[in-house]
Amino acid sequence: MTAKPFSQLLRAFRKYHRWLAIILCLPLLLTVITGMAYTVLVDWFGNSDAIEILMGFHTLKIVHLEKFYPLLNGFGLVGLLVTGVSMTGLLKKRSPPPSSP
Repeated sequence: MTAKPFSQLLRAFRKYHRWLAIILCLPLLLTVITGMAYTVLVDWFGNSDAIEILMGFHTLKIVHLEKFYPLLNGFGLVGLLVTGVSMTGLLKKRSPPPSSP
């Protein structure tokens, strides 16, 4: 692969990664915060009254998206991982070092 198409591909991945990160920021933040709150309130303090409310927010059951929300979060994270790993250069083919005469 020549440098120019690779550079264009990398630029496109950066663009997609930026947009995915912006779009997924709030849903992932909601999932993380409610998951942590569930652990703290239920496992640490034994407050079982908060289970239904927290799980309603955690899965977005309160707006009837419980069947799609985890899939959307998962696909979004996979997209972020693919674009993020591609930008690190870990998958780039390295040219062998020049041999000395």
